[in-house]
Amino acid sequence: MAAGESQSVHVAGRTLRVSSLDKVLYPETGTTKGEVLNYYVQIADRLLPRLAGRPVTRVRWPHGVARESFFEKNVPSGVPDWLPRVTLSGHGSRSGGTTVTYPLVEDLAGLVYLVNLGSLELHVPQWRVDKDGVPQPPDRLVIDLDPGPGAGLTECARVAVLVSNRLADVGLECEPVTSGSKGMQLYAALDGERTSDEVSAVTKALAQQLTEQHPDLVLWQMTKARRAGKVFLDWSQNNAAKTTICPWSMRGRDRPQVATPRSWDEITTAADGTAALTQVRFDAFV
Repeated sequence: MAAGESQSVHVAGRTLRVSSLDKVLYPETGTTKGEVLNYYVQIADRLLPRLAGRPVTRVRWPHGVARESFFEKNVPSGVPDWLPRVTLSGHGSRSGGTTVTYPLVEDLAGLVYLVNLGSLELHVPQWRVDKDGVPQPPDRLVIDLDPGPGAGLTECARVAVLVSNRLADVGLECEPVTSGSKGMQLYAALDGERTSDEVSAVTKALAQQLTEQHPDLVLWQMTKARRAGKVFLDWSQNNAAKTTICPWSMRGRDRPQVATPRSWDEITTAADGTAALTQVRFDAFV
């Protein structure tokens, strides 16, 4: 996309107005809004299936990552009629209220529309809604690996191998995703027959067991004072009200990094010290 103050673009059968494409959103690297939009267009085939059917919470940096950001759950004012949405019970909108009307991102036009508003990060729950907008049981579980002071992706990789082995024992194969921030997430597909509470209970028990077996490396409690050199296994992201960063979403950090699915070869070589594991920048994909 060319730089410029404002222009019309044709995306997935829609005409959209995109603006300020030359605005720098990541001052440390000089990355512009136009480059961010281009990344999301290039990665859409991988990203859209991860978003489909999931209410999308956005974190917006309209003036770039050096300025203030805000979470947005409700669809913004002026949203076009063609953008799908779903209204669900619950609190959490900036304006208050007992319901939240979330956007659903089902095609490239919806993705470009939201990113043009400065939505650098796209967060989704572990469940989807059906064609009638009814929330379904979770179709995946997630464990967030959050390294404490003195720990990093190497320690996360070691813990990821431990978690993967335990999940494999019960027939679950998990996918590792470096978060684009500090740590990693591990996702495992579910058959949709368990509630969020049941999944949370199972992942909590797993985190507790690994803490007992590997107390110098793993921690299941959120107590920050005990996290030095360890990896916090955050099982709580399976709560139906919580969301995680969507794989392939960019992050609003100093550098334009991406939540990136990784191979198990990358994880195991990092775990045994054969190779380093790093977060991935957006320009690796464009």
